[in-house]
Amino acid sequence: MLFFRLSSFYFFYFAAVGVYVIFLPKVLDSFDYSTLQIGIVLALAPLMRFLTPFLFLKHIELSQKLFKIVLLLSVISSSGFYFTIENFYLFMINNAILGVCLSIVLPYMEVIAIKELGNLYGKSRLFGSLGFMFIGLILAQYLNNPYTALHYYFVTTLLTALFSISLLRYDTKHISSKNDEKFSLTKHYPFWIAIFLMQVSFGGFYNFFTIYETAHNISLQTTSYLWAFGVICEIVVFYFQAPLLKFNLMFLIKFSILATSIRWLLLYLFPDNLTISYITQSFHAFSFGLYHSAVILYLYKLYHNKKLAQQFMLGISYGLGGFLGAIIAGYSYGKNLFLYSFIIAFISFLIIRQCNDKK
Repeated sequence: MLFFRLSSFYFFYFAAVGVYVIFLPKVLDSFDYSTLQIGIVLALAPLMRFLTPFLFLKHIELSQKLFKIVLLLSVISSSGFYFTIENFYLFMINNAILGVCLSIVLPYMEVIAIKELGNLYGKSRLFGSLGFMFIGLILAQYLNNPYTALHYYFVTTLLTALFSISLLRYDTKHISSKNDEKFSLTKHYPFWIAIFLMQVSFGGFYNFFTIYETAHNISLQTTSYLWAFGVICEIVVFYFQAPLLKFNLMFLIKFSILATSIRWLLLYLFPDNLTISYITQSFHAFSFGLYHSAVILYLYKLYHNKKLAQQFMLGISYGLGGFLGAIIAGYSYGKNLFLYSFIIAFISFLIIRQCNDKK
C-alpha cells in the first residue's frame, strides 16, 4: 500500500508538471499573452523553488500542520487558474503562490520515500516519468480548448494533494524537520556549486533541443521520438538502479556529471547525426535517472535536517540552475549551444571532484 501511494503521488505530481511545462505556454498564447509575459510566468516557479528554502533556515518549521496548509493552498491556487488566467498580474501572483507550495511538497515526500523505500526509491519514482509522458501523449489529443488543460491541471494537483495526505502517517519523528543543528551550505559548497552548474548545463537541452535538432535536418516527429526514448531510458534506470545505489553515491554523482558533459559534447560535434542523437538521449539514464537518485540519497545521509536539504537541492539545482540555464541558453543559442553546455557541465565535474567519495 505504501509503494502504491508513493507511486501514485509521483505519477500525479509529475503529470501536473507535464501539463504546466508542455501545454501552459500554448494555453497562455491562446489568451493573447506576449512571449515576454509567458517567459515571466514560466520563470516564477523555478525562482520560487530557489527562494522558498531560505524561509525555513531559522524561524519556520516544516511541520505536518504547515504541510497540510501548503497542500490546501496548492489546490486553491490550481483552481484559481480559472479565475486569474485572463489577467496577467493576477495570474502571476497565483503562480508565485503555487510555486512556493510545490517547492515544499516534493522535498517533503522525497524524504518519506527515501526513508521508507531506501534503494528501492527508483522503482517508485519511475511512475513520475510515466505520469509526465502519459499526460504529454493524452492531453495532446484532446487540447481543443485551453480550459481543457486547466481541468487536467486541477485534477492532477488535487490527486497529488490527496495522496500526499495519505502518506503523512509515515512522517515519523526521526525524520528531522526542526533545526536541531545549524544548516550550512558553505560547509559543502563544492557539492552545491556542482549540482547548480549541472542543472545550468541543461538549459540548452530543456529549452532548445527540439529547435536544435529540427534545425539540423531531423524531423519534428523523429525529435519527439528522441524525447520519448530519453524518458524510456530514464525509466529503465530508475527500475534497475537499486543495486548501484548500494555503492559509493559520490562516485555515481561524479560519473553522471561526467557522462552529461560527454552527452553535450557529442551533440555539439555531431548535430545532424541521428544515431549519435539517440546515443546522447540514452545518456539521460545517467544525466537524470541515476544522478537524481544518487544526489537525494547522498543529501539524506549528509544532513540532519533532511527536508531542508531536499528543499535546497530542488531550489538551488532545479530552481536557480534551471532559471539561469534557460536565460543563458536563450542568449547563447546557435551552433555552439551545446559546446557551452559541455563547458558548464565539465566545470561542474571538476568542482565536484573536490568532494570526498563517501556513501
